[in-house]
Amino acid sequence: MLTGKQKRFLRAKAHHLQPIFQVGKGGVNENMSKQISDALEARELLKVSILQNCDEDKNEVARSLTEATGAELVQIIGHTIVLYKESKENKEIVLP
Repeated sequence: MLTGKQKRFLRAKAHHLQPIFQVGKGGVNENMSKQISDALEARELLKVSILQNCDEDKNEVARSLTEATGAELVQIIGHTIVLYKESKENKEIVLP
């Protein structure tokens, strides 16, 4: 579980990132969860964009992504979700 200070730190780091995944009409599926999990292992911090044609609510998408990948939800801002998961092999981000 992330503290408020850690979330603030991660939000600042994620500000300049571009979303690398998009959740569309199909919603969240197993394949997407696997790809996001692999990307989190490589990057630790990433953004996921929710398209307007997505049928699910953004909070529901965020919940299903965090459950499927084991990541921490840093922020939901607009239609963008910021996720963080500590990498086992290439750890770069040191939390305060």
